[in-house]
Amino acid sequence: MSPNKNDEVLVRIAEIEGSACVLRGDDVDTDRIIPARFMKVVTFDDMGRHAFEDARKAAKGKHPLDDPRYSGAEILVVGNNFGCGSSREHAPQALMRFGFKAFVGGSFAEIFAGNCTSLGLPCVTLPADALAKLMDAVELDPQQRVRIDLVARTIRSRAGVMPAGIPDGVRMQLTEGTWDATRVLLDAGDAIERTAATIPYF
Repeated sequence: MSPNKNDEVLVRIAEIEGSACVLRGDDVDTDRIIPARFMKVVTFDDMGRHAFEDARKAAKGKHPLDDPRYSGAEILVVGNNFGCGSSREHAPQALMRFGFKAFVGGSFAEIFAGNCTSLGLPCVTLPADALAKLMDAVELDPQQRVRIDLVARTIRSRAGVMPAGIPDGVRMQLTEGTWDATRVLLDAGDAIERTAATIPYF
């Protein structure tokens, strides 16, 4: 069967594999992720370099995002209620542009998780005991590869294979490629034009 136009355009995200960075602590809000003064921009292009800027300055080089052991990490492992506070899209934009492609945590603020999905950034959850084991394993060996399998709903690391949580609808959007609303709309252009042509306008 030849690929259809949808197959050529939509980006399906079935798994993410890479090194990880551990950011401990609960209730990390979007104001901490990206301070409000950096939101006065036209584009998100340079926002990555301001991710956690105030927290990183206060830590004087000891913040996880400045730890050379985590350089190049693509998965951010966090605590509970990550991304709470305001609903700004700038928070996941900043983290994505810093280099993260997925998040693992105890829980995520609903709007933050929704904004992540619209950018193709999976947010998967682990029970408290499994999350603690993953954090410990990554801190022990930051260079290890962590693999998030959205199809199997698992996370594989030195800590073993753990069952991961992700809502069915979000999982479907990511694995089928419909998370990108713009691409879906562009791909449906011909169908939209055909439908529009059948609607009488007066």
